[in-house]
Amino acid sequence: MIQPRVTLVAAGTNYGRFAIEPLERGHGSPLGNALRRVLFSSIPGAAVTRIKLGGVIHEFSTIPGVLEDGTQLVLNVKGIRLRSYSERAVTMQLVKRGPGPVFASDIDAPSTVEIVNPEHYLCTVDDDSVLEMQLTAERGRGTSLADNNSGLNIGEIAVDALFNPVPQVNFLIDSVENGSGEAHDRLTLEIWTDGTIKPGDALGHAAQVLTQHFGRIAVFDQPEPTAEVAAPTGRAIPADVYNRTIDELGLSTRTYNSLRRADITTIGRLLELDDRALHGIRNLGPKGVEEIRQRLSALGYLEGGEMPAVEGGDDASNELLPDSTEPALA
Repeated sequence: MIQPRVTLVAAGTNYGRFAIEPLERGHGSPLGNALRRVLFSSIPGAAVTRIKLGGVIHEFSTIPGVLEDGTQLVLNVKGIRLRSYSERAVTMQLVKRGPGPVFASDIDAPSTVEIVNPEHYLCTVDDDSVLEMQLTAERGRGTSLADNNSGLNIGEIAVDALFNPVPQVNFLIDSVENGSGEAHDRLTLEIWTDGTIKPGDALGHAAQVLTQHFGRIAVFDQPEPTAEVAAPTGRAIPADVYNRTIDELGLSTRTYNSLRRADITTIGRLLELDDRALHGIRNLGPKGVEEIRQRLSALGYLEGGEMPAVEGGDDASNELLPDSTEPALA
């Protein structure tokens, strides 16, 4: 089989063009279609799903002291792009006093949420009124329409949430001849993102989703895996423990965010990685790896907490931030 290569052809602000070649004749189009559909549907993201305004019951109300009405404000809130490293819904606060424009940068977000477009315009306060707004951000995939958002509290206004961070994908198939005169396909893939994820990371995540599906098809005639998963120590980990989130480890903010960016969200996924794979995670560093191993060891998933010596590495760039206040599992 031909072994294709992935090359970054061009890059810009929230844009990437990638060439995948050589491919067997006829393989470029189905591969491009599959990647495009997964990029549109299965890349996780975060969005504001509901808001609550002081003194406003529904979105069709006027907002005292604000130039925009409720409907226009909700439309503007939909344009907020953010990253969330929490599996649970996160509440953010916005308080604006006195006249002037209100931007996304005025939102007081916790450390687990990062607003990517702080310059995004929300509304204008046209007198000495005080605008108070509570925003709830959640993680998800695809879209979530406001009409489907049930269970709202009194005074909460649902917002159409666009979780997908990839708004546009194009691909092109070329026929290219190699040195021996044989023709093969070249897939050129263009990816635009909203700034919450890099195009290369989105492409890698889409490929992982397809790999997981194709991997299950490849072994369809083999027995189903047992409910237990073997950790590197050889110990069997029950499925319910394997699927617990890394939130329960109580990791420092830096380490937690590094794992989230690498799409590592469960304890079982951590146990599948050896030390070399952990050291390869961006911005994690030796101290982050040591912290992970210590927390896993404290919970009984690893034997001992010592780390092998790692050459190189900038200790200063990997200083741990204060630990999360969330307790670890007993």
